[in-house]
Amino acid sequence: MREFFYNPPQTLQKSPAWQGMCQVITTLHNAGYDAYLVGGGVRDMLLGKAPKDLDITTSATPEQISALFEKAIPLGASFGVITVLIDAIPYEVATFREEREYSDGRHPEQILYTNDVSLDVARRDFTINALLFDPVKNTVIDYVGGLDDLKHGILRTVGDPELRFREDHLRMLRAVRFAARLGYKTEGETLRALSLLAPLVKSVSPERIREELEKMLLHTSREQAFRLLAETGLLRQVLPEIDDLRGVTQPVQFHPEGDVFEHTMLMLSHIAVPSPALVWAVLLHDVGKPATRSVKDGIPHFYGHEAVGADMAEIILKRLHHSNAVIESVVPAVRNHMRFAHIDKMKAAKWKRIAADKNFPVELELHRIDCISCHALMGNYLLMLDRLAQLEREAKDTALPPPLLNGGDLIRLGMKPGPAMGILLHEITDLQLENELRTKEEALAFARAKLFTMR
Repeated sequence: MREFFYNPPQTLQKSPAWQGMCQVITTLHNAGYDAYLVGGGVRDMLLGKAPKDLDITTSATPEQISALFEKAIPLGASFGVITVLIDAIPYEVATFREEREYSDGRHPEQILYTNDVSLDVARRDFTINALLFDPVKNTVIDYVGGLDDLKHGILRTVGDPELRFREDHLRMLRAVRFAARLGYKTEGETLRALSLLAPLVKSVSPERIREELEKMLLHTSREQAFRLLAETGLLRQVLPEIDDLRGVTQPVQFHPEGDVFEHTMLMLSHIAVPSPALVWAVLLHDVGKPATRSVKDGIPHFYGHEAVGADMAEIILKRLHHSNAVIESVVPAVRNHMRFAHIDKMKAAKWKRIAADKNFPVELELHRIDCISCHALMGNYLLMLDRLAQLEREAKDTALPPPLLNGGDLIRLGMKPGPAMGILLHEITDLQLENELRTKEEALAFARAKLFTMR
């Protein structure tokens, strides 16, 4: 065991969340129990970051914890965890425990409470997440070498990596996320175990896989995370369609950066303001290329890859149990990601419709990232920005104006309901967007002339 004095920064000590954590631990100490801050909160504090999680571990049992605090919620009592509320801030307070027999690869079948904190630490995933801090004495306690790993930038499991990953298969994805996010080197035996046991990750629920992947995608280290997923074979297990992009060559004149996987990784690195819809759209935008690749005169082509990719994206997102909101944004973004390539040839009516679409911000940003990650020709993107600026200068909204005519107007002119009515209304709207028809009277006159020619 290694122990040393550490005085947290004053800015941290003055925060309400930190003071509440100290109150919980002090109350437990005063009642005769051991208690410590544990896990990511200690790690982040020592790295000079504001801790996001202030989790507490203690020798007190769930019943003893509940008896000490007025607001104690037994949400995880069966796992030895009580949620304590201090000034409406929740703190997870867990009893020291050992865990045994992970028969399902996620949850222990046997939990044994203990008074020995070293046994509690020994069950944890990575050394840098197994450090303890006593805010009463201001001491950091290290049973597993986490301080050295933190100092040297190494991600290592607590104990045997194969055992840790076999206990909880989700830990393999967490290993990738932590290594990428912290910029740490994965220790050799830990990396070997990741590659050896990668197929086991398929036993994890789709929701938990999605959560881990999305945490990777929403962080600036997303490219590094996906490269490590590919290196360890985990990508083949959780997103085989993305792993299939590796080695799919592209025309060098349009994609000097390399194959479809390299292009996608470069795009991930260029995301400036991530959102769930945007990061998944970037990741999946070219997923249809392997299935549509053909070669003519030595040049690869991917005709229709956007339509095939949209169908594949929907299947992938549903497989991961994604929300309808994300699916309804990502799928059309993938389907439409090539249409900006022809924006300079579009009639005003068409590009105004595109700009008015609720998914337009995601699709325009996908186009920008796509261009900058290959040929870097930004002319069409800048043209679209100019057109949007023009609309603003004209004090117009990018939303479509109310249509000049509706079906009732055409019926009153003597037209019968049917497909022809929809075609005529669409044509009138296009002329309206192109400023060829400005008033309802002009639209009625156009409709009468059209109806006359149709008789």
